[in-house]
Amino acid sequence: MHKILLLALAGTCGTLARYWLSGAVHGVLGRDFPWGTAVVNLVGCLLFGLIWVLADERQLIRAEMRVVILVGFMGAFTTFSSLIFETGELLRGSQWAYAALNLVGQNILGFAAFYIGAALGRVA
Repeated sequence: MHKILLLALAGTCGTLARYWLSGAVHGVLGRDFPWGTAVVNLVGCLLFGLIWVLADERQLIRAEMRVVILVGFMGAFTTFSSLIFETGELLRGSQWAYAALNLVGQNILGFAAFYIGAALGRVA
């Protein structure tokens, strides 16, 4: 139960951080381009990489806390960082076809799923 509460708290913080950062970026750069989302995704990737190395390689963050930070906070902040990390892991394992499928497939299928969902929403 303790871990669930920590995940929920971290998720709340990640959501609020995403909302704040995205809004701040849009306030500075405008809304002609989704700058807020782009910055959130890039910051998310940077933070995910940093946290992963501190936890996995340098062992400065305990395994339980790594899960809370990466799944709870980062999962709510951006899932793009997870997509990039997992694709990187496939590349590290020389699984080139799976890496390409993961990156391209999720983007193309993501667009398709979005438009199918929108169409379903319009007929419902």
